[in-house]
Amino acid sequence: MRRPTPPDDAILEAVLDTLHAVLDRRLDRDTRLDLDRREAFPAEVIEELFGPDVALHLVMLPADVGGLGGDARSLFRVSEEVSRVDLGFGTSLLATCLGIDPLVVAGTDAQRERWLGKVAREGLIVAYGVTEPAAGSNVAALRTTAEPVADACANRAGYVLNGTKQFITNGGVAGLYTILARTPGGPSFFVVERDTPGLSVGPPEDKHGIRASNTTQVILEDVRVPAEQLIGEEEGKGLDQAGEVFGFTRVMVAACALGVGCEALSRTVAYAKDRQQFGEPLIAKQGYTHKLLVPHAVRLEAARALCEEVVARIDAGERGLAVEGSVAKYFTTEAGLAAADAAVQAHGGYGYIREFEVEKLLRDVRITTIYEGTSEIQQNIIGMYRWRGTVRSKGGFYRDQASALRAPGPDAPHAVARESAALAADSLAELILTCHRNRLPRQQYVLFELARLAAEVEAALALTRKVVDRGAGGDPAADLLGPAARLHGADAARSVAVDGLALLAGSAALDHDALDAFRGAICIDAVLATAGGRLADLDRVAELLRGD
Repeated sequence: MRRPTPPDDAILEAVLDTLHAVLDRRLDRDTRLDLDRREAFPAEVIEELFGPDVALHLVMLPADVGGLGGDARSLFRVSEEVSRVDLGFGTSLLATCLGIDPLVVAGTDAQRERWLGKVAREGLIVAYGVTEPAAGSNVAALRTTAEPVADACANRAGYVLNGTKQFITNGGVAGLYTILARTPGGPSFFVVERDTPGLSVGPPEDKHGIRASNTTQVILEDVRVPAEQLIGEEEGKGLDQAGEVFGFTRVMVAACALGVGCEALSRTVAYAKDRQQFGEPLIAKQGYTHKLLVPHAVRLEAARALCEEVVARIDAGERGLAVEGSVAKYFTTEAGLAAADAAVQAHGGYGYIREFEVEKLLRDVRITTIYEGTSEIQQNIIGMYRWRGTVRSKGGFYRDQASALRAPGPDAPHAVARESAALAADSLAELILTCHRNRLPRQQYVLFELARLAAEVEAALALTRKVVDRGAGGDPAADLLGPAARLHGADAARSVAVDGLALLAGSAALDHDALDAFRGAICIDAVLATAGGRLADLDRVAELLRGD
């Protein structure tokens, strides 16, 4: 289990300041475009960041092995900030973090001291070897084998690894690998050093995006490792070890997508302020702002709030957050992708030109909906677990959150946002229970739709809780939270009501009276009434983006 010991804010801010200084100097626009064109990995930049003067890798490592703590909040901020500059580079950093995770959560004391200590001292790049050519997201289908080898006394002396790993970030540049292989006792992780005989890598993949990251096959041909390089020194624990950190790793991918989405939005706002059309800047035009800027600003705020809640729970030591990590990854990566796509559209013809980089942002962020579990894998997980959890709690999973938002009373601050999010949660509980009674979740499409709506609602709940906790007043970032929470909460409530009704009606499982009963149960009139004040809130977000 990850046991974070976060650095104090002053240390983290110093690390981030140094990080920005290096990235500004070493990864300017011309360099980024050149790396993208050549699909070149900037090894010298990683070496500087992992060198003694910056030691960025220490943020990823627990304090007991010489790191700065390895807490989720620090890693989230680093992942977001690096990805705003270049997601390919950010992916390489994230892959090192992912690669050490099996050791962090399951390594013996001796293994942690030896291998994590080595990463801390030497600034090693690490690769995580799980994905295979025929397995994809189905980790349990791996074919790489680890056959035990006995010594002269018939004691287990080590293992021989054979297999091929596919799409491995840092595959061609790592000094250390954590490899998942099938032992007689089941899937297990091994530590393998780069210079181990039999380990080789394929040529770099010619990728659509994140071209500054190194992605290769890792080929294992009779690779012999001592028994003490079996992580945890017990066979068959590999899938449990991977699952232990899904909440953590998936929210870090979400951080990367959030960084790209925010950068795309920032560039579009700057362009819209400068670009004149028909006698005024684009940012003054409601058709431009309310379609291409405001919706994405709102969804990115909701995504941030959702991720921040998961990060805080991880750092508080809470376990079993794999589903929450899936929700955060699914919602945030889709939001980041949509924001980057809108940025290309918002730049017009310039958006299609490489030197403006927004087309690169779009190409880069696309991978976040694919790696570390595709959006469809996340929907399958979310749909299954939220359906089961809601049914077992008789709707309480969502209704209790709705009640908590309503508890302060109708006269408390942010009453509109609280009621909209509460209606969304109550409506989702009723939709899931109605689907269950009619056996609709047996169809995967229904599960996927429930997952999509669950992510919308959980983001609305998180954003509303954030605005209630922080309030507004003083700075634009805080002032944006109020209208963003109202807009997203109302959108989530209406999505559940309208899309839920379409789902139920389309199933042909409910007659007219049953559909009418569902409308009453979700308080359809109250849900539709959440649209009140929508235009004013859209206008207010646009004003804040303009800096009015």
